[in-house]
Amino acid sequence: MKPTSIASTVLAALAFTAAQSASAGQAPGSLSDPDIPVSHHDRVYAAEQFSNTVSVIDPADNHLVGVIRLGDPAPANFSPLYRGQLLVHGMGFSPDHHTLAVVSIGSNSVTFIDTQTNAIKHVSYVGRSPHEAFFTPDGKEVWVTVRGENYVAVLDGKTFEEKTRITVPAGPGMQIFSPDGKYGYVCSSFNPETDVISLADHKMVGKVTQASPFCPDLAATPDGKQVWFTLKDVGKTQVFDARPPFALLKTIDTGPITNHVNIVHNANGMFAYVTVGGLNQVKVFRTDDFSQVATIPVGNLPHGIWPSGDGTRVYVGLENADEMSAIDTLTNKVVANVPIGQAPQAVAYVPNAVPEGDGTQNTQPLGLAGQTTHLALMPVGTGKPAGAASAATTVTLFDQGLVQVLQAAVTGLQPKQPYVLGFSDKPDGSGSVEPLANFMTNPAGAAIVNALGQIRQVVAPGVSTAGDRRRYLVIAPQVSGKPGAPVQVQAL
Repeated sequence: MKPTSIASTVLAALAFTAAQSASAGQAPGSLSDPDIPVSHHDRVYAAEQFSNTVSVIDPADNHLVGVIRLGDPAPANFSPLYRGQLLVHGMGFSPDHHTLAVVSIGSNSVTFIDTQTNAIKHVSYVGRSPHEAFFTPDGKEVWVTVRGENYVAVLDGKTFEEKTRITVPAGPGMQIFSPDGKYGYVCSSFNPETDVISLADHKMVGKVTQASPFCPDLAATPDGKQVWFTLKDVGKTQVFDARPPFALLKTIDTGPITNHVNIVHNANGMFAYVTVGGLNQVKVFRTDDFSQVATIPVGNLPHGIWPSGDGTRVYVGLENADEMSAIDTLTNKVVANVPIGQAPQAVAYVPNAVPEGDGTQNTQPLGLAGQTTHLALMPVGTGKPAGAASAATTVTLFDQGLVQVLQAAVTGLQPKQPYVLGFSDKPDGSGSVEPLANFMTNPAGAAIVNALGQIRQVVAPGVSTAGDRRRYLVIAPQVSGKPGAPVQVQAL
């Protein structure tokens, strides 16, 4: 046998490494795309709906570069002359990684941002309450799901002007594309149907029945074989074949307030990461046999999620914690938490977003966007002290100056029943309840409840002055249109 030289061994090893790298692409790209190692050129973005900001993070050392301010907090945005963006929420990016597309629900807009300079390039206004926007794989179009109506607005990928509309059932929630650019998948937030649309002619070529009407998010695997989507109202995640006839493959119970899903490919295989708000966890599933392989505790109300360019990390926006969590995908452990703006929704990891320079232009410090108060509610009779993991309901008060936006991630209640979030004069909830917000639970017995006012001043421990009347947050069922006996009370 001819002896093998050291040089040939090295060349063979390099060829093997190159072959591995060439088949390790990450979502939303193709498996054939090369991995891009984490570096200071990368950026992680979060769309923040109460501070109306976009946080910008350098993942190489997990520090906040700053925020891009797209609008003002309440009550400044109540003015009829207000010109900023409102309820900054959705996010996508271009195939060349140079443009970020940010959807603002309240102002019906898509803001296009230069990733190198953080400067606004253009603002496109679309129909009522858009939810998400993403570039097609060839970069020629931007699809925007107009959730308040019944169509996908198709914008030109260069001019950002609307060029056509694709009619779908009312309430399109999000869209993502097959890595080969053949199909667009559009789930619905109002109808139990996900539609498959041909990119070539914008024609509908398939339908997938959702187990419930409320899908906020979906993701396609880089190998082009599967599409995963979440169902927030029933706490499930479903998987279907990304190719005709688009057969449903699996339905998984993931938990109350199931938010977003994304795909990670690493040395251990391909996995779906699902954020579950009611449990404050990220659940990890294999894509080959759908088995759950990890449960990762994170902070309050995990929402958006996106993998790094090499699949070694996944980043999670914590909606009621105002933080971004970085997870090592080989150990499935949280390795960093970065303070960001108020109520992060969509998250995007953009490799090589800043090819040169420090990428700090046109950013600001967090300021008011970083000021929040965190509370928790527990079931009556279980004791008052609570951590986020044991709380039935987590509450965040987002400072907007003298007032706060309250957001409660409610779980542990009866499904499809009316309840009241209110104030009680007594720590145990006894006595009369002053209503703050009425709400209806979803089929999973959960809800996201919002209110606005000077709430921190009366409910936060140590805040009330001597002359003020301290009150306590409670949740009570509605009985004949009035609050009944509280079932959850504020932890002290």
